[in-house]
Amino acid sequence: MGKAAIALAGMIAFASAAWAAEIHVAVDGKDSNPGTRTAPLRTIQRAADLALAGDVVTVHAGVYRERIDPPRGGGSDAKRIVYQAAPGETVEIKGSEVVKNWARIQPGVWKAVLPNSLFGAFNPYADLIRGDWFEPKGRAHHTGAVYLDGEWLAEAATLEDVLKPAEATPLWFARVDKDRTTIWAQFGNADPNARLAEINVRCTVFYPSKNNVDYLTVRGFIMRQAATNWAPPTAEQVGLIGTNWSKGWIIEKNVVSHSVCSGIALGKHGDAFDNTSQDTAEGYVKTIERGLARGWDKDTIGGHVVRDNVVSHCEQAGIVGSLGPAFSVVTGNTIHDIHVRELFTGAEMAGIKFHGAVDVVISNNHIYRTVRGLWLDWMAQGTRVTGNLFHDNMAEDLFVEVDHGPFLVDNNVFLSPRTLLSVSQGGAYVHNLIAGSIQSVAYDARLTPYHRAHDTAVAGMRDNPFGDDKYVNNLFIGPGDLSVYDKAPLAVKMEGNVFLKGAKPSKLEPRPVVKPDIDPGLRLVEKTDGFYLEIALDGAFGVRKRPLVTTALLGRAVIPGLPYEQADGSPIRIDRDYFGMTRSASGPTPGPFESPGTGPLELKIR
Repeated sequence: MGKAAIALAGMIAFASAAWAAEIHVAVDGKDSNPGTRTAPLRTIQRAADLALAGDVVTVHAGVYRERIDPPRGGGSDAKRIVYQAAPGETVEIKGSEVVKNWARIQPGVWKAVLPNSLFGAFNPYADLIRGDWFEPKGRAHHTGAVYLDGEWLAEAATLEDVLKPAEATPLWFARVDKDRTTIWAQFGNADPNARLAEINVRCTVFYPSKNNVDYLTVRGFIMRQAATNWAPPTAEQVGLIGTNWSKGWIIEKNVVSHSVCSGIALGKHGDAFDNTSQDTAEGYVKTIERGLARGWDKDTIGGHVVRDNVVSHCEQAGIVGSLGPAFSVVTGNTIHDIHVRELFTGAEMAGIKFHGAVDVVISNNHIYRTVRGLWLDWMAQGTRVTGNLFHDNMAEDLFVEVDHGPFLVDNNVFLSPRTLLSVSQGGAYVHNLIAGSIQSVAYDARLTPYHRAHDTAVAGMRDNPFGDDKYVNNLFIGPGDLSVYDKAPLAVKMEGNVFLKGAKPSKLEPRPVVKPDIDPGLRLVEKTDGFYLEIALDGAFGVRKRPLVTTALLGRAVIPGLPYEQADGSPIRIDRDYFGMTRSASGPTPGPFESPGTGPLELKIR
């Protein structure tokens, strides 16, 4: 066959693949193949280049070291482009490469010299972590990383630190010159040439380089090891996987880990004003104005579903997003070990960190061992936080900052030492178990936006006085203390709450149940099949009749003048508990569990 015939055959094969309902990728494939099950492609990126609306890209077992940059999205929610791991097969996508040319230079310390051609235009060992609200702790940090058997080492401040005897956390250090990159690393007694030693090479794993790549589904992958940079709310937010200012993604049933900064990004677009806010509220207001001009509305941006993922070992955020998360659902995810190394710091770290979470539902997630669990920063309006489990978070489980509401926090289990830090108003806290302290800021002078109902259009700007919160039918177990509201300048509503083991009500609640001598023996136990809550509540609730919580009962958030309601405008009725069980309409049980039973209880809560 002549060269022209071969070229024509290749064109026909690729055209066939482009129109196929399913495009297959396998580690033993070739990118010159048509992408069928029997003749698969080799790279996911080649499949992405071919995939059109309605196509499914099925990736078979193996490790793929590439960055996927999808050039186009689906046509609608019903005509998506789906990227999926083949059912029952383990598929890993990594932003790293294996290094095998390590030379031992002293006991426990090895050196590798790499050509800069390995990295192409992006070298993580020359790429400084930087951006608005980033605080480097007086030293340089890079987006590179070194891993041994999947566990990462920590970047050293100097080469001398690597050459010292190793401490608890092994270290690495790198230098980049014109032609090569040299990395020194502490591997202890391990031979990195005989083990799996990897280094970051790519800034991301699955991320479109352009905006408005809509209606993608990414399902069932293990995605690890990306050289992500800091993702502040005023700049393009790149995650290990991210949507880059798009609409209608479904990110589900993936394992996302070891991102230098953020795991999943539902973030803002990039522009010439990235990281120029000078860390000011006024700078972020300008960011919001530019976002609105660039299509920040329900028809264009957000509306994502992020569900049933496991996200861990990220040093900024498990899930991050500024403006871009609006109208999304984040549900069923397990998020842990976020910013636990504390190598650097800043103002953007949490299990989930959202700005502009308009009409976002955050439900049934398990968030633990993070710097803070959930941080709703600016414009949490129409947001609902429901049925989540928080524990062992270092700062607090929930931080609400300069939000005017209405937002609803219901049926959650808060077990960290501090439950809530509030610099907001307009929140309704309903049927939660609150086992940590509550802290507030009496006044914040920043002028921050509120919106028209179920819309991103800004209706006005206000400062942030304390109050206008509702606490109804919660179960407090010491040290929770609502007396922080006693002098709130805005009126509050408190009704049907129970206070045990020294937890204190506010004097503004007319008839609280206060039983300081009851210690329910609260304890969270991790077993092989999940997490169990041990608790004994006999006699804790008294005989008082409590209201079923509805939109009518909660009233309106004062500053925006809007009711607490569903994202579609329908009324709220808290008639289900943490487990989805029906609540008594005539007298619901305080806390997240309806009629949990008598005696010592062991409730499986995850």
